[in-house]
Amino acid sequence: MTNVVVVGSQWGDEGKGKVVDWLSNRADVIVRFQGGHNAGHTLTIDGKVFKLSLLPSGVVRGGKLSVIGNGVVVDPWALIDEIERVRALGVDITPESLMLAENATLILPLHSAVDKAREVARGENKIGTTGRGIGPAYEDKIARRAIRVCDLEDEGILAQKIDDLLLHHNALLRGLGAPEFKADELVAQLRAIAPKVLPYTGVVWRTLDAARQEGKRILWEGAQGALLDVDHGTYPFVTSSNTVAGQAATGSGSAPGALGRVLGITKAYTTRVGSGPFPTELDDDIGQRLGERGREFGTVTGRARRCGWFDAVLVRQAVKTGGITGIALTKLDVLDGFEHLRICVGYRWRGRDLDHLPASQVAQAEVEPVYETLPGWTDSTQGARSWAELPANAIKYIVRIEELIQTRVILLSTSPERDDTIVTADPFGD
Repeated sequence: MTNVVVVGSQWGDEGKGKVVDWLSNRADVIVRFQGGHNAGHTLTIDGKVFKLSLLPSGVVRGGKLSVIGNGVVVDPWALIDEIERVRALGVDITPESLMLAENATLILPLHSAVDKAREVARGENKIGTTGRGIGPAYEDKIARRAIRVCDLEDEGILAQKIDDLLLHHNALLRGLGAPEFKADELVAQLRAIAPKVLPYTGVVWRTLDAARQEGKRILWEGAQGALLDVDHGTYPFVTSSNTVAGQAATGSGSAPGALGRVLGITKAYTTRVGSGPFPTELDDDIGQRLGERGREFGTVTGRARRCGWFDAVLVRQAVKTGGITGIALTKLDVLDGFEHLRICVGYRWRGRDLDHLPASQVAQAEVEPVYETLPGWTDSTQGARSWAELPANAIKYIVRIEELIQTRVILLSTSPERDDTIVTADPFGD
């Protein structure tokens, strides 16, 4: 028996929500360890659709402890709103089933204002953020001026820290020509939300250590994907946190040795939301077909996702930097009916052949994909629950992906429904 970390191996939107929900049936504790409410996980369970952002996917299952770790930046108003929306769908969420790390950083209204004002100022060079204040909140955390969940318990320290925070942010907003914030109004807003948030607060690192000592299974759930990692992604078109599996330890106060296996969620083609390089992007009828069949619209923003062929170079890189020990391949059914499929097996840049995506922003924008063409299939894979139900060419496509990314496909998702999943190896090691 082992614990499992689930991460995205592309630019996010790989279908982590469904896979984590499927795995959480056998886990005791489910932990979010980075990101904020810019991440969106869609779960379809018995025809009912749950759209989660801050809440771990495990909340829809009874008898589990869901944890929001210290590596997450938390908008307290968005959190309470999401709890209430999920409750309205019949899910019981209580302080016994949900724990929020006392040392997690808070997102305030001013963070969203700064986020949006800076994107406007960048013009055509905008990063493509969701405007929800994720980046500015992480900046405050690193600059040691953040408001944390535990600060809501003491009105004196809260007022002092808000004053210090506005020294920085009001000067920035003034320079960007945006409205400034008043300290007393922010403090009043936080005092009003505090009684709703504080009952969920706990010592996450101690709770997780106790769970390990008791032999309970822990499932860590990442947000976004490896290519949005602030260090290993397509910088600067990335998120403001580390999205690779190593962050599960620091983002929850867990020992690195506790993490166990790493499952990389991987879409059978490639998508991306927002700005930034995308070597295999298809600006044609095929790209549009992938988007329409895959319903490629952001869970949180509703923005249309850019679509392209599977990029084995990028996924292999994510496997190496993230310690991925197996992948869950999702949305294979979207490829049903294509006469031919292409896989990116390398890049060409300024006359050179590359087997990885370089760190240079210029090189990332200029690399040209080198493709390998495989035959498609006409039979449907949707809803398949065994390898025997898959067309021969679909199996060949999967095997070729395994060879190129140098790790195994251990789960295969063939529809949004929880049980439409093919398992070749147990992620928990039973």
